[in-house]
Amino acid sequence: MANLVYKRVSTDQQSTDRQNLVLAEAGIEDPVVFEEDPGTSSRLHPLQRPKFSELLTYARPGDTVHISEMFRLVRGTQHVLDVLDVLHADRLALCIHDGAFSAMDLTARTRAPGNCCLP
Repeated sequence: MANLVYKRVSTDQQSTDRQNLVLAEAGIEDPVVFEEDPGTSSRLHPLQRPKFSELLTYARPGDTVHISEMFRLVRGTQHVLDVLDVLHADRLALCIHDGAFSAMDLTARTRAPGNCCLP
C-alpha cells in the first residue's frame, strides 16, 4: 500500500514550505509525491487538477492520500463530497495532517485513536 502525498500552492509567489514541514512531521513512510505546478488555479475542481488526476490514476485500492491541510485539496462542501466519493469508490484512504481539521474526530468509531485517515 502506497502513501501518496498531494501538495499545491495557489500562486507562484507561494511555496510548499509549510506543507513540507507538516508532512515531514507526520513521518510518512516512502511517500510518492504529486505536486501541482505553482499557480495551478485553485478555481479548478480538485478532480480537474493535473497532478491530483495523476495521483488518482497511479493509486491502487488500499493506498492512502496524504495532505497537509484540507484547503490544499478542496474549497467547498461540494468539492469535499466529490473527492470523498472518488476516494471511496477507489478504496483509498485520506489522511489530513493539520491539527486544525481533526479527522480523528470523524473516524473515532472506526479507527484506532491517533489515526488520521478517513476510510
